[in-house]
Amino acid sequence: MASRTPPIKNLADLKQVQRTLAETREREAAAAAAKAVAERKRAAEKDLFSRAIGATEPLRRKAVVPLAPEPPAPIPVQHQLDEQRVLRESLSDEFDVTTLLDVDDAMSFRRSGVGTDVTARLRKGDWSIQAQVDLHGLRSDEAREALGGFIRNAYKQGLRCVRVVHGKGLGSPGKQPVLKTKAQRWLIQKNEVIAFVQAKPAEGGAGALVVLLAPARR
Repeated sequence: MASRTPPIKNLADLKQVQRTLAETREREAAAAAAKAVAERKRAAEKDLFSRAIGATEPLRRKAVVPLAPEPPAPIPVQHQLDEQRVLRESLSDEFDVTTLLDVDDAMSFRRSGVGTDVTARLRKGDWSIQAQVDLHGLRSDEAREALGGFIRNAYKQGLRCVRVVHGKGLGSPGKQPVLKTKAQRWLIQKNEVIAFVQAKPAEGGAGALVVLLAPARR
């Protein structure tokens, strides 16, 4: 509430009122000046910030495109076919070979339809040995897997004559050629094998077989 001006009784009172009004105006002018200074300072600081960061634009929202999930990797069909073929041709230790082997001075095998001249030529060395696998020191399951893989790869490469070294079994219990018998069984179950004979003494003798493979299909 504004204070009431005391009644003026004389010249002295008039001068006092004038001084009071002058002081009030000075205070109001000072307050207005201080407010103006503060406003200019705020404006200057805002302008300084704007100059420091440069021109600005509102952020634009990027368009979002829904992406389809990555397609599954292609199914290796050939690999599956190979695996199925391996399963179909899994080699059995129980396969009876006694009726399929030619019993002579060196036991041999020829598939049905293959003449005796083939095993005779194989024994003479008419086909050169192109690769061999050594099953020495392998457990039965390891030897079976190694032999199966070796025959498959040799056939795919177009090889015709290979050697399988199974050993004479001298280190087996009872000195029985266990691996030799199993190798014969496994080879007979491989469709790629058309004949085999015991190797010549210089090529391993009773500890190895010379195997003739069918021509690879092109």
